[in-house]
Amino acid sequence: MIAIDTNVLVRILINDDTAEEQCQLARQLVNSHGDVWVCHVVLIETIWVLQKVYSFDKQKIILVLDKVIHHPHIHLEDSEIVKQTLDIFRSSNADFSDYLIFNKAQHQNLILHTFDRKLAKIDGVERVKKDT
Repeated sequence: MIAIDTNVLVRILINDDTAEEQCQLARQLVNSHGDVWVCHVVLIETIWVLQKVYSFDKQKIILVLDKVIHHPHIHLEDSEIVKQTLDIFRSSNADFSDYLIFNKAQHQNLILHTFDRKLAKIDGVERVKKDT
């Protein structure tokens, strides 16, 4: 098994006409090594790239995450936490990364503190504000 960076994962997932050679090389890499490991940072960066560079909406992001989670040769850091996070993300309006942070805190039995009003609406998250 090998670990892959964001740019490799994106090239595996996207048929980019402007980077055909890189797409081919990324897929060959996976084929030659079999299994790949993807950490949370790579997953979050990949989502950001898909949204900002390729204009993926939430539904497309969910489809991609489903494919990655269920791909037999892609192994995710804390895959169960990623699956739980995707389930929360499907029916919410905050970012996947926010829910991943929240979910990781929950697994550590910690309350997440944030300035983010949307995220603070979740049970187990507290909004940081001036005491009155």
